[in-house]
Amino acid sequence: MAYWLMRSEPDAYSWERLVEDKGTEWDGVRNSTARIHLRAMKPGDLAFFYHSNEQKAAVGIMRIAREGRPDGEDGKWVSVAVEPVKPLARLVTLKAIKAEPRLSALEMLRQSRLSVSPVRDEEWMVMLELGETRL
Repeated sequence: MAYWLMRSEPDAYSWERLVEDKGTEWDGVRNSTARIHLRAMKPGDLAFFYHSNEQKAAVGIMRIAREGRPDGEDGKWVSVAVEPVKPLARLVTLKAIKAEPRLSALEMLRQSRLSVSPVRDEEWMVMLELGETRL
């Protein structure tokens, strides 16, 4: 199983809406590196849902429900299906992430504009710890 962090602006698509919808197609990503990550996702992988812009915090955990398929007419881009698993008991803010030395190599910090990024196993555990959440 692999772990991911997927960002969305809450006014465009929020965690609350994902829960209400019981799942969604994670589409519209137009970045070459993010496309590589979306192609690597497998059903059962887990991802943090991160609210970017205003809130700047990981708010929940979602599961990859279907592997990538073409997104758009040219077939160049990729989308995956996701479904909510559970909210984090405590939001993991960007400030908390930056303050935690065990997360200093987190891809999200290294490539701050990337909307989809991998999370290493040990980073996943630290994020769960900060979010006071167990699976």
